[in-house]
Amino acid sequence: MSLDLFLDDSELTARIQELKRERHAVILAHSYERPEVQDIADYVGDSLELSRLAAKTDADVIVFCSVHFMAETAKILSPQKTVLLPAAEAGCPLADMITPAQLEAEKARHPGAAVVAYVNCSAEIKAMADVCCTSANALQVVNAMPQEEILFVPDQHLGRFVQKQTHKKMILWAGCCPTHQRMKIKDILDLKKQHPEAEVVVHPESNEDICNLADAVLSTSQMLRYCQASPAKTFIIGTEMGMLHRLRTAMPDKTFLQPSKGLICPNMKMTQLEDVYESLKELQFRIEIPEPIRIKALKALDGMLAAVPAK
Repeated sequence: MSLDLFLDDSELTARIQELKRERHAVILAHSYERPEVQDIADYVGDSLELSRLAAKTDADVIVFCSVHFMAETAKILSPQKTVLLPAAEAGCPLADMITPAQLEAEKARHPGAAVVAYVNCSAEIKAMADVCCTSANALQVVNAMPQEEILFVPDQHLGRFVQKQTHKKMILWAGCCPTHQRMKIKDILDLKKQHPEAEVVVHPESNEDICNLADAVLSTSQMLRYCQASPAKTFIIGTEMGMLHRLRTAMPDKTFLQPSKGLICPNMKMTQLEDVYESLKELQFRIEIPEPIRIKALKALDGMLAAVPAK
């Protein structure tokens, strides 16, 4: 084990910043990452939002504190840059709930359907899709497709949220986020009894009954903007616990409550400061995508931007 791993957080942070300058790197952290990892990042936010930001920088190296599919997205958009995932084993159970073979078989069963892939999927799945979407723009993307039949993968809950708002025929793949699945309606109702003035804000990956009782169903970036604009002072936040740190940092005058102790994504919590340091020091772990797959996945992402231009 490297002696560097015995440094305290302040020393590690200083060395990370030094290495970042030496490597001409940019550090990204998803909103679900550990607080100390969010705090050393240059940018914190949604996965696609961060990948776009990194693509616009002149950095040679992107250190993406996240899970595998997110780092892949950064590589799809920035093939000329070195993209590093500090925790090599940080995957996503939702992304793993559909394989290329399964999608191929489902496409054969619905030959006239457009495949809309939530960005929470592998590069291979993106490459097989007609277009990608995020939790923020899924409805707009679906409505923009010329086909009346939509095969939506891999998150059934986001798909059902869209289904209730569109005239399109939606075929939903039975995937889900295990972290959001652990949140129960009782969790929300019990907390609401204690804080009747609180607004309930949840992620569309949540179960339908939870979405139905919420004041707002939003992506993480939308949550931030909503809470900033709302006159409310207390919020019940139905998503992974890391989001509360981002919200509290941005709005220290407001109160943010977590409805369930189970709202922890173990994969998002794999990345520690030591991993960020070692990633920069050793340039590990590199994300590589075969070019034919990258080009097809990029086409699906570009299709999303054509349907819903970036703001």
